[in-house]
Amino acid sequence: MTTRQPPTPAAFDHRMAVFDTDDAFVAAALPFLGEGLAAPGEPPPVAIAEPRNLDLLRDALGGDAKDVTCIPHTDWYTGSAANAVAQAASYLTAHAGPGGRIHLLMEPVWSGRAGRSTRETTEWIRYEALANLLFAPMATTALCAYDTRTAGPAVVAAARRTHPGTDVYQDPLRLTAELDAVPLPLPPAGAHPLAEPHAAAVQAWAEARGLPAADAELFATAVAETAAALAPLDGTALLWGEAPACVCELRSARPVGDPLAGFVPPPPSGAEPGPGLWYARQVCAYVDIRDDAGGATVRLQYA
Repeated sequence: MTTRQPPTPAAFDHRMAVFDTDDAFVAAALPFLGEGLAAPGEPPPVAIAEPRNLDLLRDALGGDAKDVTCIPHTDWYTGSAANAVAQAASYLTAHAGPGGRIHLLMEPVWSGRAGRSTRETTEWIRYEALANLLFAPMATTALCAYDTRTAGPAVVAAARRTHPGTDVYQDPLRLTAELDAVPLPLPPAGAHPLAEPHAAAVQAWAEARGLPAADAELFATAVAETAAALAPLDGTALLWGEAPACVCELRSARPVGDPLAGFVPPPPSGAEPGPGLWYARQVCAYVDIRDDAGGATVRLQYA
């Protein structure tokens, strides 16, 4: 597949604030929002945060609160990391100024997610790293707010590696390569082989494993679209799991070769890697890609 040359980060200003008290949150957020309010010709700044923190900001902003767009973070971060990318891109297209100019205060959803798995955390760190490339052409200023009371020290330490202003910032391509160096677990011995991953066959299998018909159709479409994008396939597709964690593994005869594959909407022309990986990342909780000398393994997990 075609390897996309990553854009040169130039305009996107990706910052990070770490806090452990309400006062520290306000102390970090208030000057940032004030910077956005004072930026000439820029749309109103946006605060995406826990509702309680939005109340703190409104009180601190006083009369300026009416000029700040406040969005509960559970309304913004509604699914996977790829969903967050799509949400941000859509918002910038609709509301940002010329070149993407806008200030965004962004607090990820960690509160109430004490059971967030290592795998979920890894995907959010991937999102934070790739944001430096995905939004590089945009003149957007983002402040990612991390509350150590909910995110925890390990998450904060990992997130620091994804923000250029920190002393431990790591190149996003190197960081994502490090994440992808972890081998995928082997498929279970009882995985169901499927010579041709047609949507109808995958949907029937998924429904038999307990996925509701609508979800099974989404999963089956993601598999079929991904198979088309990866063609030619190399070997038999494998299916396993029970609802909602239905899994399909596909093997491509060629490497994907692009860490941004599936995170960038495909152009109407249908250029590679095609709509499949974008669609799959939007409907599946996880899309794992591992390139090797013989091609690529792509594993889709619905939830």
